[in-house]
Amino acid sequence: MQRIRRALIDLRRGEPVHLAHPEGGMLILALENLSEALLARARTLATDDPYLLITRHRAHAVGLENDDDHDLAMALDADEPVETAIRLASDRAAPRTERPGRAADPAEQQALHLARQATLLPALVALGTGRDDTRLDDEIRCGEILSVDIADIRTACIENARQPERISEARVPLAEAEQSRFILYREADGLLEHVALIVGEPDHWPETPALRMHSACLTGDLFGSLRCDCGEQLRSAVGTIAAEGGGVLLYLAQEGRGIGLANKLRAYGLQDTGLDTVDADRLLGFGADERRYEVAAAMLNDLDIHRVRLMTNNPAKIAALERHGIEIAGREALHGAVNRHNERYLTTKAERAGHWLGEAITNAARRQSR
Repeated sequence: MQRIRRALIDLRRGEPVHLAHPEGGMLILALENLSEALLARARTLATDDPYLLITRHRAHAVGLENDDDHDLAMALDADEPVETAIRLASDRAAPRTERPGRAADPAEQQALHLARQATLLPALVALGTGRDDTRLDDEIRCGEILSVDIADIRTACIENARQPERISEARVPLAEAEQSRFILYREADGLLEHVALIVGEPDHWPETPALRMHSACLTGDLFGSLRCDCGEQLRSAVGTIAAEGGGVLLYLAQEGRGIGLANKLRAYGLQDTGLDTVDADRLLGFGADERRYEVAAAMLNDLDIHRVRLMTNNPAKIAALERHGIEIAGREALHGAVNRHNERYLTTKAERAGHWLGEAITNAARRQSR
């Protein structure tokens, strides 16, 4: 886990990371902070020319599908500038290219997973390395470049999901619920922290407490953005839980449906050009929803909560908790106000992601037609 933590940090800082696997190895560089100087240095340490790794979502969005619907590896010419890789991996317009591409192998798929875990744009420049690269070996030996085994990435992901650590807690009276306590959990890789908000005294809770799993939204929760209904849902949920006798709200560090704040803002920029929220995320290389709920289930188990009434409009949350052994005794809808800034966003979630928002959208349309 220690080496995976450093790999995530190095990628975020723009440093190359070496991934070792039985067939050889590769150097990877995050696309979003790539420069000509960084790529030139990587070329001196590798045996093969650089190539681009993009996700199947990005490939599909720009018409570069492969037969197996896998993540894609694309050749880059030896003298191509960094801008070419950036254009192929993140431009809005579909690239017009006949360059060869192939399905990414399992090691390359794990490399892209590492980029996602670091909340980076899921696109990498990779360079193959041989078994007898003396200079690379020297850089690894002296600690200038980190080398991690490809198998450790998957192992770290599993350990991270199962073992959030309880770090600290305190009483924090809220406007909607004065009797509240915050418990902070930290994931095993040290990057993400989540909060369990305990409303009321558990000894006096209803037999089946209410639960809200709320994904962090800086723009909506803190600044009151009109592009979503997150802030309204957050405060409404806390007030409702308090009124029903207590329960728990899990505040999960999964900004932008799991793509991170930087990518969420990139997606907003794409939405301003006419894309909806799903297509904007896919163009950046993400799925329609990148969130995972293993950590949420682990937090509930730590709190000895195994049966809940879930406050959600999202059927995927119900299915995810049930998969991880949490019994869902009932569901309560949770709607925010529909306005001209978030109407398309909410409609897309209903029509393309199956969220139960039809009633809220219909009622808003009736009010506007009066």
